Amino acid sequence: MYKNRNNRKELSFENIIYGRNSVLELLKAGKRAVNKLMVSQTARGSAISEIINLAKHKGIAVHSVPPEKLDRFSERSQGVAVEVSPTEYVELEDLIKQSKRSPKPLLVILDGIEDPHNLGAIIRNCVAFGADGAIIPKWRAVGVNETVSRASSGAVEHISISKVANVNQAIDLLKENNFWIAGAENGGQSLEDADLPFPLAVIIGSEGFGLHNLTKKHCDFLISIPQKTAISSLNASCASAVILYEFSKKR
Repeated sequence: MYKNRNNRKELSFENIIYGRNSVLELLKAGKRAVNKLMVSQTARGSAISEIINLAKHKGIAVHSVPPEKLDRFSERSQGVAVEVSPTEYVELEDLIKQSKRSPKPLLVILDGIEDPHNLGAIIRNCVAFGADGAIIPKWRAVGVNETVSRASSGAVEHISISKVANVNQAIDLLKENNFWIAGAENGGQSLEDADLPFPLAVIIGSEGFGLHNLTKKHCDFLISIPQKTAISSLNASCASAVILYEFSKKR
């Protein structure tokens, strides 16, 4: 929280989403309650007009504000910001039920992603390639915040995300519901040649460390991305894009 000169508490930055793409996708998705839309008095363009019209259509209060007010949140606000309710996570049991509406359910488990930009990029990949949901841990990992939303270009508003206390217990519950568990790890079977069983949950490891040893032991099998040269592994967001693209073809 920050305080104004009268010592009155104002809104936490975590409840502010800014940037034209992020705000537009949030309004389109309609998943979170929006208290108000703030538009800079100097903001212009078709995207701004679309955002304002969509907000009015949804009955959201639109406030024209001085540019410096939005600068308090970020100099990269692009002239627009919304005050929203906190992110609502889905219970794992409900996420499993939702995913099974798909002919070939696919969930993505993120094993300790700490960089919000990586998390945002991975969630964007999940949406782009049709994953049915994502699972993130509560501890030693980043949650969904404004930076994640912006890095995902608003994709966080178009996918169900479950936050769990223990990844390995979550894996056990997935197995009880007939999910196969694939871990993304060097030395696994080639992604191109893998015969993937569904329902399937794929685990993407943390930046620099990969899968935790106990998590790896919970996997039914490991998959890896074939590389032409002996360079270091792709980072988590790039690896997820390759893996999810290949999965989308096999689905």
